Amino acid sequence: MIIHYREDASLEAEQLAELFRNSGIRRPTEDLGRLRLMIDNSNLIVTAWHEGRLVGIARALTDFSWCCYLSDLAVDLDYQRRGIGRELVRLVRARTGETCSLILNSAPGAMEYYPKIGLEAIENGWMIKRAR
Repeated sequence: MIIHYREDASLEAEQLAELFRNSGIRRPTEDLGRLRLMIDNSNLIVTAWHEGRLVGIARALTDFSWCCYLSDLAVDLDYQRRGIGRELVRLVRARTGETCSLILNSAPGAMEYYPKIGLEAIENGWMIKRAR
């Protein structure tokens, strides 16, 4: 199976909603306007495609110097365990560089995955949760 990775792909909110639904990640898939804002206001998006279908995404906010917040890492359940998530993270890291920290907030069910692809847990974080 050949997966094509792209940083310059045009992405529709409907495609992102379908990927989120198919990946198991919890996002507001019924709110296409909100998903459109998530796409438009990210400054680094790397996507994975199989035969024209969006099968993975790494969506990030970064200054390309100090830090990169990896807001979404999602891979369609039918395509998981094939290295796609690992490759998406590698491509984000390659684009931001080694002087840039990569930070993410994991869903409880994904906590075991991230150490397998080279991320380490941190305890010095804080947040104000979103209202919805």
